[in-house]
Amino acid sequence: MSLPLFQRFALAEIAPTRWKNGGGNTREIAVWPAGAGMDDFVWRLSVADIGQDGPFSAFPGIDRQIVLLEGAGVTLRADDASFSHRLEHIGEPFAFSGDTSLQATLIDGVTRDFNVMTRRGHCRARVEVFRQGFAPGAGGHAVCLLAVSGAWQAQDAGPLLQAGEGALYGAAEPASTPSFEPVGDAALCLCVTLETEPGQ
Repeated sequence: MSLPLFQRFALAEIAPTRWKNGGGNTREIAVWPAGAGMDDFVWRLSVADIGQDGPFSAFPGIDRQIVLLEGAGVTLRADDASFSHRLEHIGEPFAFSGDTSLQATLIDGVTRDFNVMTRRGHCRARVEVFRQGFAPGAGGHAVCLLAVSGAWQAQDAGPLLQAGEGALYGAAEPASTPSFEPVGDAALCLCVTLETEPGQ
């Protein structure tokens, strides 16, 4: 089983799933294997809207990365006191272990965050932020792009990604993921490269 070579998405077109505690919602961009649940995914990409202070559940065996997309940010405090981090700069990734539960405290109102979850020993993720033209790394299992601000044009008249839009590439061939250039000022794009272990 392999990923399609190209899938386009828009956050506005992904139906949100409300959290059980009512404190926010999640839009799942992609998960591998397709259709996997929270107990058996290899990797998962999503965007969350956090509307109020509250807990983040523990996910033992999962490595996590979070990037602020909109809002003033959130303070994340591990229940085991292993870290306390203010996520307040848009586009700056923060990596942490899912082994411990967290408390999330909003800094000043609702935030939107990009989330990467990978199963330890099965997959690794590299999260990069670009403000200038870039070419995603080749050879991974998948590459996900998300235009955070501005617009991004793929080479050779490929897709134009507006803010809130993205693309998922199955990176089976180096040439399958084109380079991208910003269109206009203040453009910012996230690039996630996912590397899976053989057999995943």
